Amino acid sequence: MRNKLTYTLLCLLVCLICIPAKAQVSFGKAGKFNEGWLFNLKDDSLSLQTDYDDSKWRKLDLPHDWSIEGQASPTLASCTGYLPGGIGWYRKHFQITDDAPRHYIYFEGAYNRSEVYLNGHLLGKRPNGYISFMYDMTPYLKEGENVLAVRIDHSRYADSRWYTGSGIYRDVWMIAAPETHFAQWGVGWQATSLTDKRAVIAVNMEVEKHSDVSGKLEVKAMLYDAEGKLVAQQHEKIKDGKKGISIQNVNLKLSKPHRWNLDAPYLYTLKTGLYQNGTKIDESETRVGLRTLQFDPNKGFALNGEWMKVKGVCLHHDAGVLGAVVPEEVWKRRLQNLKAIGVNAIRMSHNPQAPVLYDLCDEMGFLVMDEASDEWEFPKRKWVQGWNVGEPSFDGSFDFFEEWIERDVTDMVRRDRNHPCIFLWSIGNEVDYPNDPYSHPILDGTTINQPMFGGYKPDAPDAMRIGKIAKRLAACVRKIDTSRPVTGALAGVVMSNQTEYPEAVDVVGYNYTENRYDEDHATYPDRIIYGSETGVGFDAWLAVRDKDFIFGQFIWTGTDYLGEAGRWPSRGLYTGLLDFGSFPKPRGHFRASLWCEHPVTYIGTYPIKEGQDWLSQDAWDIWNYEPEQLIRVVCYTNAPQARLLLDGKEIGKMKPYDDKSGIIYWDIPYQAGELKAEGCDTNGNVLSNYSITSSGRPYAIRASADCDTFSPDKTIAHITVEVVDEKGTVVKLGDNNITCHIEGPAKLLGLENSDNSDMGDYTDNRQRVYHGRLLAYIQTTGEKGEIRVKFTSPLLKDTEVTLHAE
Repeated sequence: MRNKLTYTLLCLLVCLICIPAKAQVSFGKAGKFNEGWLFNLKDDSLSLQTDYDDSKWRKLDLPHDWSIEGQASPTLASCTGYLPGGIGWYRKHFQITDDAPRHYIYFEGAYNRSEVYLNGHLLGKRPNGYISFMYDMTPYLKEGENVLAVRIDHSRYADSRWYTGSGIYRDVWMIAAPETHFAQWGVGWQATSLTDKRAVIAVNMEVEKHSDVSGKLEVKAMLYDAEGKLVAQQHEKIKDGKKGISIQNVNLKLSKPHRWNLDAPYLYTLKTGLYQNGTKIDESETRVGLRTLQFDPNKGFALNGEWMKVKGVCLHHDAGVLGAVVPEEVWKRRLQNLKAIGVNAIRMSHNPQAPVLYDLCDEMGFLVMDEASDEWEFPKRKWVQGWNVGEPSFDGSFDFFEEWIERDVTDMVRRDRNHPCIFLWSIGNEVDYPNDPYSHPILDGTTINQPMFGGYKPDAPDAMRIGKIAKRLAACVRKIDTSRPVTGALAGVVMSNQTEYPEAVDVVGYNYTENRYDEDHATYPDRIIYGSETGVGFDAWLAVRDKDFIFGQFIWTGTDYLGEAGRWPSRGLYTGLLDFGSFPKPRGHFRASLWCEHPVTYIGTYPIKEGQDWLSQDAWDIWNYEPEQLIRVVCYTNAPQARLLLDGKEIGKMKPYDDKSGIIYWDIPYQAGELKAEGCDTNGNVLSNYSITSSGRPYAIRASADCDTFSPDKTIAHITVEVVDEKGTVVKLGDNNITCHIEGPAKLLGLENSDNSDMGDYTDNRQRVYHGRLLAYIQTTGEKGEIRVKFTSPLLKDTEVTLHAE
């Protein structure tokens, strides 16, 4: 499938849905197990005991991240956003109320080094904080009250280069199942052929029998189109009734299949059933997407036979003030805003993420690179005084690498393999970072586009080890799924070229190494290359746009994220196209001018001295300066030309698009008023425009919600809060302090102002606006009724938003 072959990947893929709710395990009846937990941020070994007195513990519902509740401090590590870790215990008292013979507990993610106990018995340990895992509770359940206790050890809190969060930060599920059922992640799909006329789909089902089965066992697969019409079905007997795992394959034949693509992500529904003596005993419902993937060392990448550019971004898993607990509605809004600026692909940086994110990418039409880890057998530098500042620490995940990495990679692929959005499996990010930790003689006298921490270090781990590990991990992926290529994100390509690493994978990702594209394409003509991580620079995009053999890039990053921060005060690395609240930043508008198919125009401004030649992608849309002050107005547009108007009169003449910078600009003396840029076609017809207006003093608060009626079942409303002047113009230089008051069945999750340098308390109901704006996250509590959300600030006219939980 690699090297000289141009290969086509054919898949029919699904996201796993159990009855009655999504839980990704492909068997049994699943229900969320998030309500009514107890929590104690203290390590007490007696907490695992059934009769332990937890009456004074804090009551809460999951998911929960205790780090984001902590106080940021300059004494803590910059890599975590100056937020704390620790050791915490969770306990839940519960009773089994159904008559199912087997029960399982499934964790989507718990950070990290978790230990799970049931009635004092250890069910298991899972050190990786990003991997989903499940335990069979059946042997230790009893009638009456049961106690589940979970220990989370994040005492080595500076164990990552970015913010991770601490605790059971994703959903937990209880699964009730029969004695014989589908295995965990046991339903898989692959299309053996796909044309416009016909699809043939091999359906793989694993059945787990906990005891010998007498009588007839049968599996059945039924495929329904988006309108609910049955379009294909097949059934097959299971001949082996002995205890253990049986694997059964059936083929579905589908006429005139609809394809999943980025503009119309068509999804079928597949229902699989397990029958014993004609009675259904287990079932799984999945969504299905059909598409072809093609990779070529000269032509790049094609989806469904159409060659295209992957316009991707890297995403971490936090959401600013919310920490690592990111509800579905927050993810959906973020993806909508990314899609609006032209993004068509997401890199899960640098670990498996919440299952709901993959579901949304399936539904909304994004390509996804799923990634296993950021660290292998040796620790990387974790900066604690600021990014690349001072002496680093060396905590990490390396200590459980050898024991767990193959299982972690396997579980990532088994859990996520059925998502049509996934088109690449990455076995690691920057594990080949020069001298962090591996070294090689090639580093002496070699220029690499990354900090190298010196030349060759003979005492450092030998870089040749990387290739051997890459082969092991790639084999783990291919054992489960051969329908997508294996990749790795290489930071030290020059060094890795001396190893077996590039040959161990099918597609080679280059991090910040655009200068190697032409040379390595000539040297390794069968290598498929792309930018697995790049900066936002225009040149980095031109290296993709103008080279057929480079199929795309993943920009660092899609949104601002916590951790990997600069010197205090700094919450995170401020590189996002979107800010912490998922609003487009100026660089996001610039990216839209490069990536969007629809007309785009934006203007930003900044003071400049005469003769300066500084063109910024980060110019905010502010029009408030001193009279006659020289201001540079930059225009980000995909129109062939643009002009500038002030109060309707041309103040900047029509200028052509500059393909060397991607920016049109004018230097003008400041005058108050409405400044407008018009992006025009070659005949002068306006294709799109963007206006900014001088504002007066702060006068009032304006608020708007993204919805006013929604479910009472812990649904999220986003309320945008702005400070405006008497004419309703946003005061983008405002920094007023806003207070949020809520009446009714809802609570405030957080106020996000997107200011990277604001290290204040984000857990209360007060926050300053930044660029005249903040975002309020409001969550319903489970009851119906009217919700009144009021925003006040000293000397400003307040406002109120009414929501309805119905």
